[in-house]
Amino acid sequence: MSPRESNLVRHTVQSHGAKLARLHMQDWLILVLLAGIDGGLNIIEPFHRYISSDLMTDLKYPLKIPDTVPMWAVPVYAVILPCLVFLIYYHRRKDVYDLHHAVLGLAYSVLVTAVITDSIKDAVGRPRPNFYFRCFPDGIAVFNPNNGDVMCTGDRKLIKEGYKSFPSGHSAWSFAGLGFLAWYLSGKIKVFDKRGHAAKICIVLIPYLFAALVAISRVDDYWHHWTDVFTGSMLGFVVSSICYLQFFPFPNCNNGWATHAFIRMMEENSFECDLQEIETTQFRHENRRDRPTPVEEISGRDRDRDRDHEPCRIIAF
Repeated sequence: MSPRESNLVRHTVQSHGAKLARLHMQDWLILVLLAGIDGGLNIIEPFHRYISSDLMTDLKYPLKIPDTVPMWAVPVYAVILPCLVFLIYYHRRKDVYDLHHAVLGLAYSVLVTAVITDSIKDAVGRPRPNFYFRCFPDGIAVFNPNNGDVMCTGDRKLIKEGYKSFPSGHSAWSFAGLGFLAWYLSGKIKVFDKRGHAAKICIVLIPYLFAALVAISRVDDYWHHWTDVFTGSMLGFVVSSICYLQFFPFPNCNNGWATHAFIRMMEENSFECDLQEIETTQFRHENRRDRPTPVEEISGRDRDRDRDHEPCRIIAF
């Protein structure tokens, strides 16, 4: 990065933070709305799918509590960890535009994924692989004599969560947060600069590997079917990609490390500098023409004397 670009990047939280927050106030308000919607989706009762004794055969996997990756750990590695990386980069470059857009993009990635995931969970109502022991903790199955549907006798909270298998929330949120981080790192370390540094790929793949291990743990704990995990992972990956590209260009671009806002600012500043150079050059030229040197005065008299005998000329500046 040139010294000129470095000076342009020096926009700190103190100098431009409030202005940037006001500019994106609507985006932050929408985030609050998304958080409220997701909270409501976790309160309402999901669809209770019909489960007969025959279907219950595939839902008798053991109920593992606590699970390998508890719910409280998801925001730690999917939100807080990426934000720490953003802060480290901000401390190095002092670019509040990069910090703001990275945090905003990450928040949208996680919350949009959460709303979509929880909406599908409530609408589908697919039972988890361990639904049997959620429904019948004593192991004695009870079914409705009229329609053959299951009649659960277990804890109501466990039963409610038992109808939320598809898609996997852990998988979706892991790929939403860590997937966004992988995109961010690929742009900052210029992994696609065509210089053949394969080690950079390993750095970018680490977040995806961690997200994949979390997704696999959901199958190992018998909390999800493999189709739940696959769908949730793809959902998080797609949403994180869309949210990242909303604020940053593709990492293989020349300015793939910067935000769209920074690139636009650079273009505007470059255009203004070009205009200033043109105006300065024109002013100097006009100033020199207004006060000709003695040599120019003598030459001017000679040109005036022969002007009527010369053809017209177009002078381009």
